[in-house]
Amino acid sequence: MPMPSDRRSRKRLATRQGISDAATRLFSERGFDHVTVDEIAEAADVGRMTVFNHFPRKEDMFFDRDEEGRELLREALRRRDPGVAPIEALRRLAHRLVAERSPVVEFSARSQQGLIRTIEGSETLKARARAIRDELAQVLTVALCESAGREPTDRDAELAAGLLLAMWTVAFLQAHRTFRQSRDTEQAKAAFLAVVDKGSIGLKAAMAGTPYA
Repeated sequence: MPMPSDRRSRKRLATRQGISDAATRLFSERGFDHVTVDEIAEAADVGRMTVFNHFPRKEDMFFDRDEEGRELLREALRRRDPGVAPIEALRRLAHRLVAERSPVVEFSARSQQGLIRTIEGSETLKARARAIRDELAQVLTVALCESAGREPTDRDAELAAGLLLAMWTVAFLQAHRTFRQSRDTEQAKAAFLAVVDKGSIGLKAAMAGTPYA
């Protein structure tokens, strides 16, 4: 995330990051459901209301990179070369994120402990993850429509968005499963990209005849 130029915005961003870091540490150590907002506020050395000013829900502190992921998808479609189809642009995004070692595609002991196990141990987080997936489907549908100059109600875009999210979900799960078995980050990344590449072939075939393939 770019650093704001004005002092007030930088201070606000630093406070938000401090709250997020404190929450992440506590969630990882004790599990999401066993940590209170008051404990997070104390660990971040801020007031309870300051926490809620930055994060309306406790779940938002766990999924604090949600908006970053959405913007990555939007930007990949907005900045694609006119000769590159949207599905191909998102396949290339996956490869770029891996090459740049983006935390969005981190498959490591830290991500296993801090992300996967914490989600698996909380029904609240599982429910929020499902809700985020539904929200992301809508975001991706709109972004696909904009990239093709179509109305946001385009059914082809809705289908493409659903298939893309299913593919990325399988790719993430396969990568984390591979790391859990092998403890090899590079092997996990290769598994992630293998699913994305194979799935993209199927997606292009499924969406043939539309501006998305």
